[in-house]
Amino acid sequence: MLISEACRALGDEDSAQLERDAALATFAELGAAKAGTTDAFGLSSRELEVLGLITRGLSNREIGSTLSISEHTVARHVRNILTKLGVSSRTAASAFAHDHALL
Repeated sequence: MLISEACRALGDEDSAQLERDAALATFAELGAAKAGTTDAFGLSSRELEVLGLITRGLSNREIGSTLSISEHTVARHVRNILTKLGVSSRTAASAFAHDHALL
């Protein structure tokens, strides 16, 4: 969480969110409370944005361009989404999102 705060202080909101998500995932693995996670299935608001674009069939490059973030950051969001939803592919994530009315 401190790394997230440091990134935010430096003005890097995307890295701050990624570090926060990683910390929350670690807390969950340890059985600690998931304070601050308010989105469905533990997805952050940015992950929900990325998931929405995945369901529209956009590539990582297209998502990055749409959200003004790097392709590497998109790939990290996609990995986090797949892990949090417990699925192994973008197609499965899209089906999960529709089945659970996430979007």
